[in-house]
Amino acid sequence: MIHSLLFITFRWLDLVDILFVSIIIYQLYKLAKGTIAIRIFLAILAIYLFWKIVSAFQMKLLSEILGQFISIGVLALIIVFQQEIRRFLLMIGNNKFFSKGKGSKFLRLMNINENKKEQLNLGQIIMAVHNLSKTKTGALIILDLHSELKYYTKSGEFIDAKTSSALLENIFFKNSPMHDGGVIIANNRIIAARCILPISENQNFPAHFGLRHRAAAGITETSQAIAIITSEETGKISYAEEGNVNYNVSIEELNEKLKKEIS
Repeated sequence: MIHSLLFITFRWLDLVDILFVSIIIYQLYKLAKGTIAIRIFLAILAIYLFWKIVSAFQMKLLSEILGQFISIGVLALIIVFQQEIRRFLLMIGNNKFFSKGKGSKFLRLMNINENKKEQLNLGQIIMAVHNLSKTKTGALIILDLHSELKYYTKSGEFIDAKTSSALLENIFFKNSPMHDGGVIIANNRIIAARCILPISENQNFPAHFGLRHRAAAGITETSQAIAIITSEETGKISYAEEGNVNYNVSIEELNEKLKKEIS
């Protein structure tokens, strides 16, 4: 037995196999990091590795018991990690490869009826954010640059108007009935306001961030969107991408960031 273990053949395809598995495990770890699910994930991973070691040493009884546990555990995994699995699949589906470069060209060939997208008017958005920040008006603007957020637009008030600073400032005016929730902008149009957005469940999220910042992190965890936040308490500007909030950025930094995204 020991002799056979010492002379296991190792092919270059085995290295590729290990690399892909490592990448998948790392991505799952990133999605579960900071949530209570990470403890369950690590426990199940430890049991699985122990099962593989037991099987390699041909400990039949223990291997069979653990094997039954693992087979039943697959269903339990789907139930326990349904939110994380959904986020993982959304992350793959919303990958920038499918919205830029060769992947985007391929999708355009498959969809001959796709409408030509209008260039985002950054000047109007930057002006609105600057004015909202000066007046300490709380705002949450979602720029749908790479993925569709139709599910979330349906949760709000449909507007479908051309992006303008005046309209954004009116929407977030404190006495406006639509100032709560987020505004979603796509194809240089304000699609909807007062949208209900998912809240980040990251337990390591800074305590001083409010609900707007949590919503900004939540929507960007599962999409390639960028969220812009102005604080009602301080007037400070922040933006979120991939679940991370960049706090207290200048209007110039925000402008440069958005220019890079749409270029």
